[in-house]
Amino acid sequence: MTKKYTMTIGGEPVAADDYTEIRNPADTSEVVGLVPVGTMQHLEQAVSAAREAFKRWRHSSDQERVEACQTIAKVVTDNAAELATLLTQEQGKPLKGMGSEFEVGGCAGWAAYTAGLSLPMKVLEDSEASKIEMHREPLGVVGSITPWNWPLMIAIWHVVPGIRTGNTVVLKPSPFTPLSTLRMFELISAALPKGLINVISGGDELGAALSEHAGINKIVFTGSIATGKKVMSSAAPTLKPLTLELGGNDPGIMLPGTDPAPFVERLYWGSMINSGQTCGALKRLYVHGSDYDATCKALVDFAGNIPMGNGMDETSLLGPLQNERQFKRVIELVDDARAAGAKVLCGGKATGGSNYFYPVTFVADIEDGTRLVDEEQFGPVLPIVRYSDVDDAVRRANGTIFGLGASVWGNDSDATAKVAARLEAGTVYVNKHAEIAPHVPFGGIKCSGIGVEFGEEGLAAYTSIKVINAAA
Repeated sequence: MTKKYTMTIGGEPVAADDYTEIRNPADTSEVVGLVPVGTMQHLEQAVSAAREAFKRWRHSSDQERVEACQTIAKVVTDNAAELATLLTQEQGKPLKGMGSEFEVGGCAGWAAYTAGLSLPMKVLEDSEASKIEMHREPLGVVGSITPWNWPLMIAIWHVVPGIRTGNTVVLKPSPFTPLSTLRMFELISAALPKGLINVISGGDELGAALSEHAGINKIVFTGSIATGKKVMSSAAPTLKPLTLELGGNDPGIMLPGTDPAPFVERLYWGSMINSGQTCGALKRLYVHGSDYDATCKALVDFAGNIPMGNGMDETSLLGPLQNERQFKRVIELVDDARAAGAKVLCGGKATGGSNYFYPVTFVADIEDGTRLVDEEQFGPVLPIVRYSDVDDAVRRANGTIFGLGASVWGNDSDATAKVAARLEAGTVYVNKHAEIAPHVPFGGIKCSGIGVEFGEEGLAAYTSIKVINAAA
């Protein structure tokens, strides 16, 4: 019998009247589980539970908050095998490599690291006239809306800083990949005070209602630019602070005279991690004409050694696209590039069958102005664009609404540093791409987001400043 999953509200499992099927993108005939279709009433219950829990948690000690984050890390670690398997079945990513076991391990690591962060009181003045202190206060109830590409890790990124700073949380996962999130927080919630973390599932209308709800004091959202704009608009009437990590169309520039051989593995995984379904992945590569053919060949040759298949097969290192909508979009973008005269070097055609597999595809002889270059493809496809002048490559790299990440590749550290300084992005990498770490602030500029996550800077985004200004 197919398992019915539950929401978690006020520390208790909550069912729904209606359920929908979640199917395995590697074999769409396989039903992974049934997800409850939450209602506006469930949202109200979750917000009420979180607000009630906040009354006590806001006064919790620093040690209690540290221990809560450490507990989250332990629960995830203790249940890693179950969570990774469920994640692979509903999201499609492989168990091994940079797949589900990697993601679940990242969840535990991020929670443990965040436990060690702090925002101590600062004395701004201690004089004969005044003693002025700056304190960090929790905001209240954090609303979290998570995407389908890294559902568990991004949920941890949203939730743990909130708990660490004395907030409570209401989380709504993507309707495409809700099961592993529901299960992870069912396990976590059982080990924490009731109501600290509440998880509801349902359609996009619940996310909109969460964003505009007067009982939510902050919104954290990871997803597309179009949806991020809607979230910002719906949060505006209540003037909620926002952290938005939105889409990226990250450029990489290989400087003239760069031998691709030492960098090909990093170029490949910088673009193809999670089958390209990563906001901060390399999405377009600019290569000087003198190195163009060699770079194209190196990437195609490397791709031939990386197995793609059902994620439950431990030899698979790449999985399918997660859902039909994204699958059709990738097909559309590649077909459009081909029709515009671009050359498909490998891949370029869906494998067929009841699945969403699309092979790794490198596209050459393509220019800016083609949709595959100008838009975020979010799949295992990389356009390789020829250039002749570095200044022009920088101009083209910067000439979009995106600003999440960018990279520069080359052997001359002075030359790469100069180009890195000119690239417009929240993170600029040198000779690597798509690397993140819990101590390094991460966020986008332009339409790729507002605010940062991770490190002390990310932690501070879950707080307000209270100044106590006392006469001496």
